[in-house]
Amino acid sequence: MIISAPTDFREAARRRIPPFLFHYADGGAYSEHTLRHNVSDLSEIALKQRVLRNVASLNLETELFGRKMAMPVAIAPIGLAGMYARRGEVQGAKAAYKKGIPFTLSTVSLCPIEEVQKESPAPLWFQLYVLKDRGFMKSVLERAKAVGITTLIFTVDMPTPGARYRDAHAGLSGPNSNLRRMWQAVQHPAWAWDVGVNGRPHDLGNVSKYLGKPTGLDDYIGWLAANFDASISWKDLEWIRDFWGGPMIIKGILDPDDARDAVKFGADGIVVSNHGGRQLDGVLSSARALPAIADAVKGDLKILADSGIRSGLDVVRMIALGADAALLGRAFVYALAAGGEAGVSHLLDLFEKEMRVAMTLTGVQTIGEINCDCLV
Repeated sequence: MIISAPTDFREAARRRIPPFLFHYADGGAYSEHTLRHNVSDLSEIALKQRVLRNVASLNLETELFGRKMAMPVAIAPIGLAGMYARRGEVQGAKAAYKKGIPFTLSTVSLCPIEEVQKESPAPLWFQLYVLKDRGFMKSVLERAKAVGITTLIFTVDMPTPGARYRDAHAGLSGPNSNLRRMWQAVQHPAWAWDVGVNGRPHDLGNVSKYLGKPTGLDDYIGWLAANFDASISWKDLEWIRDFWGGPMIIKGILDPDDARDAVKFGADGIVVSNHGGRQLDGVLSSARALPAIADAVKGDLKILADSGIRSGLDVVRMIALGADAALLGRAFVYALAAGGEAGVSHLLDLFEKEMRVAMTLTGVQTIGEINCDCLV
């Protein structure tokens, strides 16, 4: 199919990959109200169109945590991204590097840290979950530091997986899930050959390296539920902050008080996020939560945002609402599934083009000029 807009990648991905993978990326928690509101609330943010502002020279560059970025966008951490294309995290990291933006590797990636960083001349960002096994957390942080990673995203909004019913319906979890996944793979031969056969090993690469044996995906959701730690508190994060030393970003902030606590904790940044509507249904969309958080902590740390961003126009909206940059989650994984590295590169080119059009028509030349004055 012809890809002319960032949103086209979703349908292309749906056609190419087995349903259990599509719905894992596409679905949300409970009845998916927050998932839908992430998109609809952001799309309803009205921008001021300005004219005769001399915007012939646009500059999308920005800087975060000491790194210059070609545009205010980074790739979000996506669990199992390596299943969406052959060694998918590697392909995604290559595309991000060529575009001049950061790529964030998930704790529960298919490809281990060392494999992905080897293929990216620029340092990755690494995302860490709160796990009961503190030995694993320390080990994976040591490995990240050893390969030159300096920026850590610590996800705090997933003490337990949300009620994601689509995963059970589609075959990622639940009775006879292995047989269901195999049958789906047979019906998607291009994916089965590219990833199912040639994309092995299929395991949680970072966990397997720590344990010294493969950690399979037979009960992926069950593994998450069994190993994530609901007892964590701000005090428990202190050893991570002290051990890490580099920039540390707290991901999963929706409340201004939690944002203020992140400042007190000494975080360098936060991600305003509801995990893409995949955790607690009925909470605020990121677009609705962001302005109050920006009012509370703007200037005290860097504010990133995700959830609901489907276009370059949405990035401009998020920055106008108070973010310094945006993370691309679903948009990235759809493009990865549809076309691998080339698909992600195409997506990022489309985002850049849309941002340039939006900036031209709102009368701003630099990212720093995008603020609440651009909003109706």
